[in-house]
Amino acid sequence: MNRLILKYPYPFTAVILLIFAWVVAQRLGRGVDSIIPLALAGVVVWLVGTFVFVYFWPQITVGGFKRAIVNRGFGRGPIPINSLYAVPERSSESASRSSLMAVGTDDLVYIGGWLDVTRGPRVLHVPEMAGRYYSVQITDPTSGANVAYVGKRTTGTDAGAFLICARGWTGTVPAGMNRIEMPHRSALVIGRVFAADDDDRRVAYALAKQIELTPLGITPA
Repeated sequence: MNRLILKYPYPFTAVILLIFAWVVAQRLGRGVDSIIPLALAGVVVWLVGTFVFVYFWPQITVGGFKRAIVNRGFGRGPIPINSLYAVPERSSESASRSSLMAVGTDDLVYIGGWLDVTRGPRVLHVPEMAGRYYSVQITDPTSGANVAYVGKRTTGTDAGAFLICARGWTGTVPAGMNRIEMPHRSALVIGRVFAADDDDRRVAYALAKQIELTPLGITPA
């Protein structure tokens, strides 16, 4: 439902306003005094609705991403939890398949997945990027805030491994790994790798596929 509202905001708004205008007209037919309860109800609904919208909107939006990723993926089938998928097409090409990544830019290879550390930490592996721009953002589904970034601007472009765990996890972080704590046990993961042109895109896509999530203690194939 929220995707329809985002896609057709003006028609939805027009319908709501028309319904409200019809109700007001019906009330006016009974006298001005009948408008007072409606006005009070409108103020209460507006105040409560604004609070609920602001508080729950991040959960609704990020939760929608989770359902789409796990159930449908980026146009080529569901993506299992704790797996990352690199989108081979440009964003403009993905638009014809109504992909979640259709709103991006064509000079980036996108990566997406849903992370869950309920059963233990996961390790994010990134390859050597040799100065190439890339980023992996980890978004908290409760607040919608990006709780961590891995990438050129934050951790550099050397190959590395990052242990992602729940807050308060008491295990041992292997040598050479950076620890990333999540406020909650799940998160939306979105990655981006820069591609300068068509030839470079093939290289960027190969690098994007090497950005992986594995259980602690297991190295990528």
